[in-house]
Amino acid sequence: MNLKRMLAAAITFASTMLLFVSSAFAEGGAPANPDSWKGELALAIGLGLGIAAVGGALGQGKAASAALEGIGRNPAAADKLFTPMLLSLAIIESLVIYSLVISFMLLGKF
Repeated sequence: MNLKRMLAAAITFASTMLLFVSSAFAEGGAPANPDSWKGELALAIGLGLGIAAVGGALGQGKAASAALEGIGRNPAAADKLFTPMLLSLAIIESLVIYSLVISFMLLGKF
């Protein structure tokens, strides 16, 4: 990444933070609607599941790509690569399942 791009990204990030930081601390008292946290919780559940699914998909794609590339370069090593690949895919998927379980636990708070 070149310097101009990094500087543009930093300026964009800083200006976005400055734009929203005042609204984050604007309300000093109790919320007008005591059930307003339910919408925020639903948004957090949806975003959490989405981020977990995207992260898991990227991790699984990278693991499968590396294993298939290794098998393509050395087909005799397919037996040695298959089991660790399946184990890594299961571990990556378990993290997404943990996110789903946590989302169900938060959903129970409604």
